[in-house]
Amino acid sequence: MSWGTELWDQFDNLEKHTQWGIDILEKYIKFVKERTDIELSYAKQLRNLSKKYQPKKNSKEEEEYKYTACKAFLSTLNEMNDYAGQHEVISENMTSQITVDLMRYVQELKQERKSNFHDGRKAQQHIETCWKQLESSKRRFERDCKEADRAQQYFEKMDADINVTKADVEKARQQAQLRHQMAEDSKADYSSILQRFNQEQWEYYHTHIPNIFQKIQEMEERRIVRIGESMKTYAEVDRQVIPIIGKCLDGIVKAAESIDQKNDSQLVVEAYKSGFEPPGDIEFEDYTQPMKRTVSENSLSSSKEGKSELRFGGKSRGKLWPFIKKNKLSLKLGATPEDFSNLPPEQRRKKLQQKVDDLNKEIQKETDQRDAITKMKDVYLKNPQMGDPTSLDHKLAEVTQNIERLRLETQKFEAWLAEVEGRLPARSEQARRQSGMYDGQTHQTVTNCAQDRESSPDGSYTEEQSQESELKVLATDFDDEFDDEEPLPAIGTCKALYTFEGQNEGTISVVEGEMLSVIEEDKGDGWTRIRRNEDEEGYVPTSYVEVYLDKNAKGAKTYI
Repeated sequence: MSWGTELWDQFDNLEKHTQWGIDILEKYIKFVKERTDIELSYAKQLRNLSKKYQPKKNSKEEEEYKYTACKAFLSTLNEMNDYAGQHEVISENMTSQITVDLMRYVQELKQERKSNFHDGRKAQQHIETCWKQLESSKRRFERDCKEADRAQQYFEKMDADINVTKADVEKARQQAQLRHQMAEDSKADYSSILQRFNQEQWEYYHTHIPNIFQKIQEMEERRIVRIGESMKTYAEVDRQVIPIIGKCLDGIVKAAESIDQKNDSQLVVEAYKSGFEPPGDIEFEDYTQPMKRTVSENSLSSSKEGKSELRFGGKSRGKLWPFIKKNKLSLKLGATPEDFSNLPPEQRRKKLQQKVDDLNKEIQKETDQRDAITKMKDVYLKNPQMGDPTSLDHKLAEVTQNIERLRLETQKFEAWLAEVEGRLPARSEQARRQSGMYDGQTHQTVTNCAQDRESSPDGSYTEEQSQESELKVLATDFDDEFDDEEPLPAIGTCKALYTFEGQNEGTISVVEGEMLSVIEEDKGDGWTRIRRNEDEEGYVPTSYVEVYLDKNAKGAKTYI
């Protein structure tokens, strides 16, 4: 089956059909483009939806996500965010693999179609020109033949007429012969043009047109194959993201299965447990007895004492309700005590513990900063050309002051925490002697803080907690002195980029290209501590070496 033989006379219809095929291809391109726009819009809406329901940072809503149901919901939001990303992938792949590719192909197809039909029209014009030449020679031959017949008839008429002179007859005879010669020439010309036209016509219908129509047929078949391949790609783009979308859905199912109602119930207990015991039975007050009225009048003071006992977590038979009303009033007025004494014992303990943990983190941060400044000052002392060591005194004093302030603050909150937990051991004379110079400061500071609130009857917990913290600090410093004597483990290796002459104390000389062990990374002072052969160690400028830290080593950090 070939369009060149079967459709040799359907040039115009083929031209319309191929244009329709291009229109269909452009329509499919438009369809895919609109699909990509829908995918992008859908992905954007999913992301906005996920973002809308994400917990806000540093808000009460974020605290609610400690429950397993809320965690599962948060996981669902994250999975939906990934789910949206897959729809973005669909849009990107359809654009790059279908839309852009087909748009370029359509331009090439239009150009090829234009070229083929231009060749077809050119062949048509040539055969039409040949046909016109044939018709023209035919009419000329016909005219010459008629003229020759008339000339012959006129000659015969003149020859039969006896009144005509011989000269006129001869002239008519010559004219007839001329016309016959012209007719013969026209006949020969017509015959030649006819043969040439038949040859051109045969080549037109059996060679030129079949070849041109064959190219058009191949072009159209390529278009059909291309649109079929694009439809397969359209499906494959969707199919490729199905496993990832399945993982997203599996993640949502896994998150749903991780919900633990018992755990959430326990979290509710931990969040709202007051630590109080239920109130005891209310005694009957007999107003018929005069003596009982006197006791009844003192019940208010007894209730007040009960409230004071409840405030410190003691077992009291007083009513719970006055304590709760007092808390609500203080919350309305915005007066939250520093020691959280407005909270129930259990909640107060959690707040105090959280405060102590936060203060310890701040102390550690300030301590690291102090160590870095001290090391930098030592470097400046050994290498004055690198900087003025006295320029760091103000910053070092400020950091030291902050550490001392944070430690005193920590001791204060630890004292309150010890009060709540009921872990106040008796303070011994030996502990007083070990507290040293910190005893007076911490005792004075914590005692002043304790006077701002209600305290236990003996009031001895503040000093004892201060002494306990001092003992911890002294013990930590004592242990650190012995830890420095132990060889530090290697946390990675390094390669010397340049030669360094370690002439100052604490430094070590290295040669370019030498491999050494890293035992302490740069803490911001520009120096790295290295070791050679387990017996020689010291500091080198960080810029002189290329460090390769071991990710599994303790304390090692990852640099990208």
